[in-house]
Amino acid sequence: QVQLVESGGGLVQPGGSLRLSCAASGTIFSNSAIAWYRQAPGKQRDLVAGITAEGIGNYADSVKGRFTISRDNAKNTIYLQMDSLKPEDTAVYYCNGGRYIRGTYYPYPWWGQGTQVTVSS
Repeated sequence: QVQLVESGGGLVQPGGSLRLSCAASGTIFSNSAIAWYRQAPGKQRDLVAGITAEGIGNYADSVKGRFTISRDNAKNTIYLQMDSLKPEDTAVYYCNGGRYIRGTYYPYPWWGQGTQVTVSS
C-alpha cells in the first residue's frame, strides 16, 4: 500500500515562509503528475499547486507568485516552498500523485495525514 507522509508545517507569522515536504513509499511520483492540496476547516480540499508529468507547473490564483512546487524523483519526494504567507493560507496541506487530464488534476485514491499550516500573529 502506498504511503504519503507530509511534513514541515507549523505556526508562522504573516509574511513568513515554510517549506513542506512529502515523501512517498514506492515510486508513485515517477511519471505522474504531482500536486499539493489544502483543506481549511469546514471547506473542501482544493488544489494549491501541481506539476504535470511533462513538468508544467500550475498554481491556484491565490498562491501564484508566493508558492513554488518542486519534485525530486530520485528521492520520491515533492516540496512546496511557501513565501509571503497570509492568514488565509491556514489549512491542512496534503500531497498526492495522479494524472493531469485536460486541465484537471486527478489524484490517486490514497492520502496521507497532512501537515497543519497556521499563519497567525
